[in-house]
Amino acid sequence: MKLTSLFTLALATNIAVGSSNWFSKAAYNKWHENELERWLSDNDIPYPTPADRKDLEDLVQKNWDTYAVAPYKNWDTDKLSAYLKSKGAETKGAAEANKDSLLSQVQSQWYETEDKAQQAWTDTKDWILDTWTESTLKSFADKHGIPVPQPRKRDTILQQVRSNYQTVAKKAGETASYPGDWLYETWSESDFKEWLDTHGFPAPQPTTRDKLIAAVRRNSRIAYLKSQEQMNAATAAYGTLTDKIIDAWGDSQLKEFCDKNGISVPQGTKTNELRALVRKHRAQLLGDTLSDSAARAFGAATSKAGNQYAKATNDASLAAQEAFNEVVDTWSDSRLKAYLDARGIPVPQASKTDELRALVRRNSHKAASSFNVWTWDDLSYQHLKEYLVNSGDSAAKKIGESASATREDLVKAAQSAYASASKGSGDSYASATSYLAQATQAAKNNVFDTWSESELKAYLDSYGVPVPQGSTLNELKAEARKQSTYFKYGTTNPVDTAFAKIGESVKGAYQWVLGQFGAGAEEAKKAKNEL
Repeated sequence: MKLTSLFTLALATNIAVGSSNWFSKAAYNKWHENELERWLSDNDIPYPTPADRKDLEDLVQKNWDTYAVAPYKNWDTDKLSAYLKSKGAETKGAAEANKDSLLSQVQSQWYETEDKAQQAWTDTKDWILDTWTESTLKSFADKHGIPVPQPRKRDTILQQVRSNYQTVAKKAGETASYPGDWLYETWSESDFKEWLDTHGFPAPQPTTRDKLIAAVRRNSRIAYLKSQEQMNAATAAYGTLTDKIIDAWGDSQLKEFCDKNGISVPQGTKTNELRALVRKHRAQLLGDTLSDSAARAFGAATSKAGNQYAKATNDASLAAQEAFNEVVDTWSDSRLKAYLDARGIPVPQASKTDELRALVRRNSHKAASSFNVWTWDDLSYQHLKEYLVNSGDSAAKKIGESASATREDLVKAAQSAYASASKGSGDSYASATSYLAQATQAAKNNVFDTWSESELKAYLDSYGVPVPQGSTLNELKAEARKQSTYFKYGTTNPVDTAFAKIGESVKGAYQWVLGQFGAGAEEAKKAKNEL
């Protein structure tokens, strides 16, 4: 045998052995069959039933890389470009349309290496709880009798819940590697919706509790990675802020700070030495040992980065709520009632507009629970005609075949046919829901793209939204998408809002930091403005 052949054989053998070792060490190899099925189901990957363990494991292995290790490989070009832009990367020219190029760029700027991702999945308790709110952590601890020392701060609760994670699962007779619904037993529907909103993931529509759990569970890793990246950014921004303030101070302010905080200053200490002394004690005075009052002023968590993350997340949620409230203020009574009807919320008779708006705001985090007559509202002209013609309803079919029927005519006919079918709950209802599922999935990425100007204006008019004169077609489409998103999801999914503004949140804490330093120098104020 030639030397080159021997080398090729050896190389192939090493690669095969290496691959075998890697697959044998993959986290899912130790999962229970229920966990394998759960992971496949969460990611909408069909699997045979019944299926033996080998079939399930082979199917997980086939999809593991593109769903667990490098989920961006399943993204379309728009999502890839959006991710790169959030990282400050340029995506101009041909690269913007070239998916392979975008994938390569995203891979180089992804939150973690593939090796780290593989390792992370071997112990989910290390990260799956980190994006929970203080409230959901408290509920979990109380439900399972986990003792939490006072004061019950978020970091302390998180630590206690994490250390008892395996014990709780074992007592419940459940698996913990890819946890089942037991982990979210104390969550309300609003908790799920708020989590998805805060971390930038759309709530499934129509939704059920099982679908909400699946959405949170499958997105928990990316949410955790986002939060870690942004907490690191918060730490850096916080350091920059205090550095600039310290650099702006003169001797008298530096000495005043040291005196106020009991820091001994040797005689003859130079200005740069004073600054070094202040920085040395900064971590102790303004870091992990923040007093309770300062912690409340800075946020709810115990670390400065955690505080800023919590504050930024909270600010984003408030901003989303305020934006939702502003939109709701323009909605017509019929649209407000429709929002509530789509969520199964009873509307008292003779409710006034302000009462309807208040009821809508109280349910801003409630996802639409099922298909309903309003689901037809933003389907395309062609989708509506196809449904009516094939609905089995003779009156609906007649309107669907009419060449003169407007989109408004089609919507009313579809809503009427659906309402009649839903009362019977027979074949016609099953056909309607099946068609809706297909149509909404097909229209998900291009809703309103084919609509005419008059159709868009009529749609916006149904919300009571005035259309400014001179609005372009693209502006009308953008406004229609915004209104549709609010109607379907309640508060919008802020995607990057909760995280992208975290540096601004640190700047917003400037006055508190300055107060702790005990100075009000104009030079320091200028330093803040330079950030």
